[in-house]
Amino acid sequence: MDPAHACDLKVADSSAAATVAESEILARREAVAVPETVSATDPAACDSLMIGGRRFGSRLMTGTGKYPSLSVMRASLAASRCEIVTVAVRRVQSSAPGHGGLIEAIDWSAIWMLPNTAGCATAEEAVRVARLGRELARLVGQEDNNFVKLEVIPEGRHLLPDPFGTLQAAEQLVAEGFTVLPYINADPLLAKRLEEAGCATVMPLASPIGSAQGIRNAANIALIIESAGVPVVVDAGIGVPSEAAQAMEMGADALLINSAIALAGDPAAMAEAMAMATEAGRIAWRAGRLPLRQEARASSPVQGLVGQAGGRSA
Repeated sequence: MDPAHACDLKVADSSAAATVAESEILARREAVAVPETVSATDPAACDSLMIGGRRFGSRLMTGTGKYPSLSVMRASLAASRCEIVTVAVRRVQSSAPGHGGLIEAIDWSAIWMLPNTAGCATAEEAVRVARLGRELARLVGQEDNNFVKLEVIPEGRHLLPDPFGTLQAAEQLVAEGFTVLPYINADPLLAKRLEEAGCATVMPLASPIGSAQGIRNAANIALIIESAGVPVVVDAGIGVPSEAAQAMEMGADALLINSAIALAGDPAAMAEAMAMATEAGRIAWRAGRLPLRQEARASSPVQGLVGQAGGRSA
């Protein structure tokens, strides 16, 4: 799959305005697309994301919920340049508001489906829904898709994941051949246990789902990144592009952002901004930041200043 074109969605749009918006976004993308002749030895060209043996060009994952319409969702997916999109299996099954027609609205030849177990309160429920999600992926033509975003959330106020249920479900799903991407609190010990259990990633929350509080768990996320042998995907709580860039600058491998895009005043514009921030943060992390210092240090040489001993006279 060509990352520059991975999100060129081909579904016909019934809204003329949305069609124009998508066309403008895709035109802008074509103007800055990476040429197909880029050298395979170019480090930037080879800096792709590997999950479960599958390679992705984009490090921004997005969701399908909370958009004002399917046409806005399609335009936002295109603008985000994402290659992985989460789908809440239970909401699709029940045709929950905003999910009716969702499966037909996305070009699944260009987007990799990440079924998620949202709405599951126990490990047993999550395992059952994950199996349904695998069948859903097969129905859209992704026969080899065993991915699942594992969520076990027993209470509805804070929407914090259950660490015990998550680990229990993860062990079962890995045993059944799933590529498990578990959503967790920013707990370094749990992250390591899930990695040892065979999970393909760990997905620590930056702050509570949909809160837009930003990265409140930076210290723990940094510890997870430091010790992880699998990709670390920062999920939940990111509200603005600067926070997306911050997470990537810390060394996160990818981001999953839904509410900040879907509930923005202009979702497609915010999706584009998040894509740019994700890429900028990744480039900055690869470049290596200037170390923090306790005192100032001049950015220009101080030797040979006018009027200084050994320097030029006025």
